[in-house]
Amino acid sequence: MQQRWRKGARKKHGRYEEYAYVLDYLAMGNPTDRHPQHRTRPVVQLIGEDYFILMEATPRPMAQFDIGERVYVGPVSELRIKIAKVDSEIEYGDLTTFAKDNLRSIVERIVLQKEPVFVTFFNIAGPITIRFHSLELLPGVGKKTVMKIIEYREKKPFESFEEIKEHVHIDPVKVIVDRIIEELSGNQKYYLFVRPPRKERDQPVPPVFLDYLGKIYQMMRSKGVGEEKRD
Repeated sequence: MQQRWRKGARKKHGRYEEYAYVLDYLAMGNPTDRHPQHRTRPVVQLIGEDYFILMEATPRPMAQFDIGERVYVGPVSELRIKIAKVDSEIEYGDLTTFAKDNLRSIVERIVLQKEPVFVTFFNIAGPITIRFHSLELLPGVGKKTVMKIIEYREKKPFESFEEIKEHVHIDPVKVIVDRIIEELSGNQKYYLFVRPPRKERDQPVPPVFLDYLGKIYQMMRSKGVGEEKRD
């Protein structure tokens, strides 16, 4: 059984990240950070590999980081070799310019590594309303392409990105990455994968969070597929 978050590693809204990728490492701190404690001491900006949660963390003394490096940020402090604690979740606007520049390549790396997860999305994505399908939220995917996807998956589920690319004639990795970047940037009516920013959740009419990652990890757990996620 997984341990609960310990001090310095936050567990919010029923989920957490165990591993994350380094977007930026500021050895001298970030003078423009909205968190005063991060302005004059080392800080690492990260993106989680399961839910794409953006985070700021305090590194352990003498730790050094490579951009794109995968580090443990989970609840077992003994395993956090380079990260002393996760200080807070952050939003896209809190990222440094350098972190934003690295975001796309790292998100693409995560999507490629989680191919079974995102292929499952193409197999289970459903309509949002009578007239609008969740697949239409993927950049460049229109109603004709949605119909191709539905018709093909009714015959047999997709098994790989390559199969989607061959039969639907879209680049599934690109459209997924594009959508995740859009959702991380905020100001969306619907969110497929990334939890909406707090300021949007607090609006009188908040965006709709479809939470496909949570659903897919739950499906994988129920089928005993690996140890992909603990919700």
